[in-house]
Amino acid sequence: MSSHIRFAIYYLPPEGALAQFGAQWLGWDCLTGESALQPDLPKIADATEAPRKYGFHATLKPPFRLAAKETTDGLRAAIAQLAANQPPVVLEGLTLDRLGNFLALRPIGDTTALNALAGECVTALDRFRDAPGPAELERRRKSGLSPRQDELLREWGYPYVLEEFRFHMTLSGNLDDGDLTRFQDEIARRLPALPHPYMIDNIALVGQRPDGMFQLIQRYALTG
Repeated sequence: MSSHIRFAIYYLPPEGALAQFGAQWLGWDCLTGESALQPDLPKIADATEAPRKYGFHATLKPPFRLAAKETTDGLRAAIAQLAANQPPVVLEGLTLDRLGNFLALRPIGDTTALNALAGECVTALDRFRDAPGPAELERRRKSGLSPRQDELLREWGYPYVLEEFRFHMTLSGNLDDGDLTRFQDEIARRLPALPHPYMIDNIALVGQRPDGMFQLIQRYALTG
């Protein structure tokens, strides 16, 4: 029986400078399942509190509880099959950007193949997802969803999937204008050189522990 309360499909950068930067910036390393020492900056713990438990990542299939009739072994096998049929995705690169009131790395250029990969993760693995309860649906709807987003929420358990999906690697929670500018400058100063082009050649199964923190369970190479 799994000790994880929820699962998700992430893109996680490979071990190296970018993964290390993201772990230290957020204060949590989801590759090792351990806390990481953050830079000595005013208010950084507060600025990164919301995304910390998820680790530095991009979500491909949002967190879900495992359906009662399914098993973690079955989920692993289905992810392995999906990854074997999906080719690596090549992006022009990644760039630091503002998304509303938070900061994230975003892809440069065409994201058609990337969006298709995320869509496949959502739809092909949907049988493993337990349907959200009324309280979760109500909480999601408080953010003010469009009719299409509400339809996606009901069908796939999350409003920002398929055509509403936007690949991003979150680096902060919601910030006011002053903190947005300050932390954007601090990230830009510390961010390691990013490859151009940038290749996404694997996906990852992650699990949420009883303490709320997400950690890597297994990577799967995209070999299609």
